[in-house]
Amino acid sequence: MFAWWGRAMVRARWFVLVGGLLLAVVGGVWGTGVFGAVKGGGFDDPGSESSRARERIAAEVGQRPADILVIWSSSTATVDDPAFRTAVTGALAAARQRAEVAGAVSYYDTGMPAFVSTDRHAVYGVVTLTEFRNPDMFEAVRPALVVPAGSGLTTQFGGPASVVSEVSGQVGKDIARAETFSMPILVVLLFVVFGSFVAAGAPPLVGGLAILGAFTATRLFTQVTDVSVFALNVITLIGMGMAIDYSLFVVSRFREELAAGRDTAAAVVRTVETAGRTVVVSGMTVALALAGLLLFPQMFLRSMGFGGMAAVLVAMAAAITVLPALLAVLGPRINAIRIPVPWRRSARGAGGATGIGGVGGTGGTAWARLARGVMRRPGLVLAGTVAVLAILAVPFGRAEFGVADERVLPAGAASRVTSERLTADFPQVEVAPVRVLVSGTDQAGAADFAQRIAGVEGVTGAAVTGTRGESSVITVDYRGRVTGDTAKAVVAGIRALPPPAGAEVLVGGATAELTDLLNSLGDRLPWMALLVAVSTFVLLFLAFGSVVLPFKAILMNVVSIGASFGAVVWAFQDGHLAGPLGFTSTGDLEATQLILMLAILFGLSTDYEVFLLSRVREEWDRTGDNTAAVAGGLQRTGGIITAAALLLVIVIGGFASGQILFIKMIGFGMIVALIVDATIVRALLVPATMRLLGRANWWLPRPLAGLYRRFGIREEVADSSPAPVEAPGATEPGEPQEPREPREQVAV
Repeated sequence: MFAWWGRAMVRARWFVLVGGLLLAVVGGVWGTGVFGAVKGGGFDDPGSESSRARERIAAEVGQRPADILVIWSSSTATVDDPAFRTAVTGALAAARQRAEVAGAVSYYDTGMPAFVSTDRHAVYGVVTLTEFRNPDMFEAVRPALVVPAGSGLTTQFGGPASVVSEVSGQVGKDIARAETFSMPILVVLLFVVFGSFVAAGAPPLVGGLAILGAFTATRLFTQVTDVSVFALNVITLIGMGMAIDYSLFVVSRFREELAAGRDTAAAVVRTVETAGRTVVVSGMTVALALAGLLLFPQMFLRSMGFGGMAAVLVAMAAAITVLPALLAVLGPRINAIRIPVPWRRSARGAGGATGIGGVGGTGGTAWARLARGVMRRPGLVLAGTVAVLAILAVPFGRAEFGVADERVLPAGAASRVTSERLTADFPQVEVAPVRVLVSGTDQAGAADFAQRIAGVEGVTGAAVTGTRGESSVITVDYRGRVTGDTAKAVVAGIRALPPPAGAEVLVGGATAELTDLLNSLGDRLPWMALLVAVSTFVLLFLAFGSVVLPFKAILMNVVSIGASFGAVVWAFQDGHLAGPLGFTSTGDLEATQLILMLAILFGLSTDYEVFLLSRVREEWDRTGDNTAAVAGGLQRTGGIITAAALLLVIVIGGFASGQILFIKMIGFGMIVALIVDATIVRALLVPATMRLLGRANWWLPRPLAGLYRRFGIREEVADSSPAPVEAPGATEPGEPQEPREPREQVAV
């Protein structure tokens, strides 16, 4: 199939290139409209008890959680000054005229001292919107809440809707900043890696198509469902990252085939047969890893799944359509405009340009020597690498999980400054009480239940704060942090109480939302793991004709991800890198971000595993010698994987330098995982384990061998390796030579 596809790309090369250009135009003109169609928030489970409590309290009692917190203050006047009062009440009256506003109150409406600062030079107001945390509504209402400049008062905004709005705006700035930071460095490194200006243009071309195509697909998604603004970060990151990986692999293989003496058409066909097949397997495994995010009810995670899958699949499609068509047009001119890099090596016998690590040629003999060195003492290397990775993973054992709040913004952000001032100047403000809906009983029954709640350990106060008909709201205060153990125990204790006779009780509030979020993620995480593991196992089995290699690949991914998660806990939860990276440690980790990291990192790790094993399989088919196959596979892909990881680190580094805490955390975790994966895992752990397993790497039960022959993702092509790997036996003097096996998998 892949040979046929390669020939089709050669024949239809101009039509394919025109089609790619049209996709880019549509993406640039219409697809980029996705920036105005995405939404903020989406971290909660809409079907959870806390979400239902929030909605029913609003519907049945008329109380809504605060969306906007506004502080009006003066350096000279006090809240008792008539002019102060007139300015504030006028702003609130103007806001109440807006259709987006469900309610607005302040000290002048309630007379409650909690609304007044300790120095009496400031008051705050609470505004609720008709849609919870809607940032667009906040921006529409905001001008009405700003007091006139001549009043002598200043206006500050905070609250959930303000935070979401500010975060959404910062995301767009961070994307532009990331591109400004990373693209010049990326371009220079591409030139150095490829050793040619023309070849270096392939990744940006495929990356641009991947990003614009994914923007177009995601805008289509917004027509039928809500999509989080953060999906745009993932699209840009994954789209460019996969484009770099796939372009490196395809272009380097094409140059290798040219170096073997093939003409342009034959080189393209052979490239699609081999590297194209690898790209398809990789793209499918990465997309399926991201598909696990679709199992979660949180809009944030589903959006990341949609956006990431779109970016991967478009990058994969471009790498096996537009890129082969372009190679068919360029031919040997892919090596044009060579760059004089002193340490660059020429492809052996090819005369083609090649960059770091032999990208574009057959070089990389250092990688073969490294593989042989590892395989001489595989047990020692395995023990050492596992010990290092275990040490890196240890901090994850003390991970604590919280929810995103204003601290995800940088220290000087307006919403964060407002929140900090509320805490400092308004000590009576209860930021996040537990809110309990009691429905189906009168106020007396609700009051009796409030007294029972007051007896729950950790509760410092419980009172009925609103009643309408047979529905009442009980506000519960507690000691400690919103995400602390005491608050969680209070929620659990209230939920364990028997409800009043004939009544229904729903527990809400920030702590209940966190509890429900963790339960929701925990319930679906095993299903995500099962989906990702099974789909990865099946795809790698069909690609490599082994049941051992897929299992080993999954295990290697888990090891790599564990090390990354441990580093994230050390850096962000413990705050050891708060100064260098410019963030405020919250003492916990936002749980949805780790789920997202799990999906992305598993996909990227599998991507590199596929790159390596595809060449190892080719060498196994050619030689039947497991040791030679591993050495040859690492020789031909070590430089490519290292270059791909380096380039992707630059792309991710641009995003990790952004201002949003959890985007920074994801970027840091990915960089750690890439470094670990491309060095310790692929260069040391994989060769060591494959040497210890020997022929068992290729073990396949006889029934599955027939299934692989029938449905395997492979090409029946003649042996045509462009050049022998260094030291075909891949053994040192005195090292035992493994027996040569036939090209078919080992079946029993």
